[in-house]
Amino acid sequence: MRLRLTVILLVALVSTACSTFKVPRYGLSAENVVGLRKLGEKVNVGGFTASPPGRAEIGCRGRGPVKTLDERPFEDYIRRALIEEFKLAEMLSESAPVTLTGNLSKLDFSSTKGQWFMDMTVTSSNGRSLAVSSVYEYNPGPVLQLFGNQASVDERACAETAQAFPAAVQVMIGKFVHHPDFATLLK
Repeated sequence: MRLRLTVILLVALVSTACSTFKVPRYGLSAENVVGLRKLGEKVNVGGFTASPPGRAEIGCRGRGPVKTLDERPFEDYIRRALIEEFKLAEMLSESAPVTLTGNLSKLDFSSTKGQWFMDMTVTSSNGRSLAVSSVYEYNPGPVLQLFGNQASVDERACAETAQAFPAAVQVMIGKFVHHPDFATLLK
């Protein structure tokens, strides 16, 4: 009897395998690039840190983690996104007189409400810094499944959460780019 119960439990555990919800590659924001081009200063981008550091995944509803595509830390994903925006705006230069660094002090989401939360500070080598908070809202799909499998609703919400991350990063970068004090970081 114990052997039969053990086999049933083992089969149940194996059949409830976790999914992984991959964050897509970052897509450039035309609005951010246009805003950067208006500033016109050359800039270098240094390292980014986070609290906690090095996190490349966040658990979602017990269904599996939301992960960056290449499993790099989220702060590195954001750093690379900013670099891409500066490149397209023709502002990135390793020999620029100013280097920007960043600290991601908050990164989380609610797959129920459909929100990404980010707090970040960008610091310039000129001694100035700028902090922004961002809440990005997206549609996570239905909250409950009245008939059928709640697991499929949870899976969809976690997939939507991962898909929304690049847009959430675009919005946060936009809060920096369009902030009236951002230009002081570049001089």
